[in-house]
Amino acid sequence: QVQLVESGGGLAQAGGSLRLSCAASGRTFSSYDMAWFRQAPGKEREFVADINWSGGSTYYADSEKGRFTISRDNAKNTVYLQMNSLKSEDTAVYYCAARPSRGIHGGPYDYWGHGTQVTVSS
Repeated sequence: QVQLVESGGGLAQAGGSLRLSCAASGRTFSSYDMAWFRQAPGKEREFVADINWSGGSTYYADSEKGRFTISRDNAKNTVYLQMNSLKSEDTAVYYCAARPSRGIHGGPYDYWGHGTQVTVSS
């Protein structure tokens, strides 16, 4: 029903920036909550940020708050994660996720991309 494709990952130096993109299929994108998760080697998947269907409500994990910004462009069926002041601890595979709008932060997501690798050198 929904296909998510992440891009923009790569190698960055500590203190640098990367901008991740997630392109969603179909025009139903505008009615979906979107989120970013990440998974570092040897660690469990963790929540990074989410954004509601209109883009008017965002939420961040404490480790990213003040450094990362999630946004969306519904006309382009795309959600973004702007990552600034990168740290080596940010190294992980970053996953885009989607669900029909639920009016809440957190909770489960139904659709997932395959991930994009972010590596931050120290």
